[in-house]
Amino acid sequence: MGVKGRRVHVGVVASGDLEVLLEPREDTVSVVTITTRIEGHEATWRSVLERFFARHDKSVRIHINDFGATPGMVGLRLEQAMELCINDNDSHDNGPKTFEPR
Repeated sequence: MGVKGRRVHVGVVASGDLEVLLEPREDTVSVVTITTRIEGHEATWRSVLERFFARHDKSVRIHINDFGATPGMVGLRLEQAMELCINDNDSHDNGPKTFEPR
């Protein structure tokens, strides 16, 4: 199911963190791209993404730029991105929304 919402950006690419760029898709298939220098964690990434999509039956495009984030941080950023995307439908400004931790 497609998401009505806007493109969002959460997090920063910094030590132990990551950024997530998420945008709605009209299609029925989600697309995820992960850029990371950490090797050997495909099963962990798959598990985190499966949990995310089990909670959110939405079609989105996600691009993750990772800098060694823990699975918990990945899940948190994905949830933040989805919340910003779907809860800002009433805005007339079609530009991207950004959330950066303090």
